[in-house]
Amino acid sequence: MKPAPKTERKSVQLPLAAPRMRIGLLGGSFNPPHAAHRQISLTALKRLGLDRVWWLVSPANPLKDTIGLPDLEKRIAAAKQVARHPRIEVTGFSGNGKSLYTVDVLRAIKRRYPGVQFVWLMGADNLADIHRWRAWQTIFSLMPIAVLDRPGYRLRARASQGAQRFADFHVDESDARGLAQLEPPAWTVVTHPLSGLSSTAIRAKTDTKQVKPNSKPKSKPAQKPKQKAKAAAAKKPKQKQKTTASAPKRSKAKAVKAPIKRTKQKTSAKKAARKASHRIAGGRKALSAASY
Repeated sequence: MKPAPKTERKSVQLPLAAPRMRIGLLGGSFNPPHAAHRQISLTALKRLGLDRVWWLVSPANPLKDTIGLPDLEKRIAAAKQVARHPRIEVTGFSGNGKSLYTVDVLRAIKRRYPGVQFVWLMGADNLADIHRWRAWQTIFSLMPIAVLDRPGYRLRARASQGAQRFADFHVDESDARGLAQLEPPAWTVVTHPLSGLSSTAIRAKTDTKQVKPNSKPKSKPAQKPKQKAKAAAAKKPKQKQKTTASAPKRSKAKAVKAPIKRTKQKTSAKKAARKASHRIAGGRKALSAASY
């Protein structure tokens, strides 16, 4: 087998840690990383009194489809750009056997740093579905858990199997600052300003943006025949209007000519009557002259 590139070896190594340090572990595929990941990390640093937060970028999520999942190195580089904080460190560490399961990774980290006080950080949406995780009850026994609130998941998380199973080990949020020092199982819910950002929503928006440019060239050829048909249909009514408009003109011309003929007939009749009256008058004059 070829040796792995140096950049890959560094990216999957665990950051340095000293005994008694309090470190929060935030795992996920980070596809893609976003501002909400940074926000909950800063909240955990402050509210839980942590020294560091490590982002554990997993090779893949066993419960999600891996089609279209970017390369691990690309996601690690993107996560570092989003983190931008000296107390937030990013790693692709996934255990000695490169396991995809959280329980295996947490065990490997505890073996590597037995004197460090770790806290597993997870969103309320993950607590709602934690019963689907491999050895999820073991995760509660490995280290304390801080559940960070997510929009729409507060009630579902508190009613989940995990919350019900370990209800007796729930720690009030007012005591969350000492959570890292408690023996597991111990867990609490941390409320904070909620963000609507999610990797799933960001991927959906990115997919729609990529589809729109490709659909424009296909629609242009289909519009040209429609435009021609519309233009032809628009011309046809105009021609009909011309023919219908010209018909009244011809009827008006006939109506005008008819009175002219009648007036001519009337004038000729008047002239004939006048001639006849002149003749009669002339005959009368002749008779009167003859009688004289």
